[in-house]
Amino acid sequence: MSTKTASTKTASAKKASSKTASDQAESDKTNRDLTSNEQLRDIYIHTSQQPWLQFSPGIEFKVLRATQETGHWTVLFKCAPGAAFARHEHLGAGEYYMVSGKMEIRGGVENGGITAFPGDYGFEPNGIIHDHTEFPEESILYFTNYGPIRFIDDADGTLMVLDWRGILKMEEQARAALAA
Repeated sequence: MSTKTASTKTASAKKASSKTASDQAESDKTNRDLTSNEQLRDIYIHTSQQPWLQFSPGIEFKVLRATQETGHWTVLFKCAPGAAFARHEHLGAGEYYMVSGKMEIRGGVENGGITAFPGDYGFEPNGIIHDHTEFPEESILYFTNYGPIRFIDDADGTLMVLDWRGILKMEEQARAALAA
């Protein structure tokens, strides 16, 4: 046997052994991931296949997630022209991303507030009060709140507190109404 043939056979054996070790390592990694992930679940929602549900007059929503672990809830809101969220206080910080349309917070930029357009992101700190949030045109926004929202009257009296349980209950009721 020539030296070249012997060295080729040795290289082939090492490559096969290396491939087997690599395959085994990949299999071990896959098994570890499966074991680790057994107790966890990804959440994936085909939002285009979910119906818009009634939230309040002129405002519809789709629940993406609501969790007892952190108390946060994430929704898509679709707001008709002229629709508005009533006066409220954030009892947990909130974040939004404007998908489409226009949102005017505290009267919009013309009145010292904020006007949000498609592509805009906003952070609303815990404790902030929004006197009036209006949608002058049809709008869609992605919204996450990290706790409850307290809807209040002009004297700061509590009208309603909306938390993760409340948003799930609203979803359940709206789906039942839709099915009826």
